Amino acid sequence: FTDSYTTAKQVVVVPEGSEVTLDTLGDYTIGTQRGTTGFIYTSDDYGEDHVVGYDTYTLAFQALQNGQVDCIVLDDAVGVAYVAQIPGLAILDTAYALEDYAFGVDKNNAALLDAVNAALNELMDDGTVQSIIDKYIGE
Repeated sequence: FTDSYTTAKQVVVVPEGSEVTLDTLGDYTIGTQRGTTGFIYTSDDYGEDHVVGYDTYTLAFQALQNGQVDCIVLDDAVGVAYVAQIPGLAILDTAYALEDYAFGVDKNNAALLDAVNAALNELMDDGTVQSIIDKYIGE
C-alpha cells in the first residue's frame, strides 16, 4: 500500500436517548451495510449473531427506525449525512474504529510504489488531496 492520504472513522448511530455505548455495543443488535469495513469489524468483534447486514445504508436506517436493530456502524461522512436528514438519531461521541486510506499497488513493484508515493505526497503538500476529500467526502 502507498502512504496514507487520509484517515476516516467508523461511527455508531443510535436513536437519541439510547443506552448503547461503545462499551456495551456487543450486547445489542448492530446494523451495517454488507461488504463494508463496518460489517467486517463488527462481525469479527461481536460475532455474526449480533450483526445484521443490509444491501444499502438506507435499509439499515429503516431497520434502526423500525427497532429491528439497536444501532448502525458506518463511515462517519455517511452517518453525518443520514443523521442530518432523520430526526431523532445521534452519533456516539467516540469513533468505533479509525481507518487509513491508501492505494494498493503490486507489492513486487517497488518503483511504482515509490513513484505513486512521491506524486501522492506532492499532491498532499499542495492541498490537492485535501480539496478532493473536501469535495467528495466532506460534509
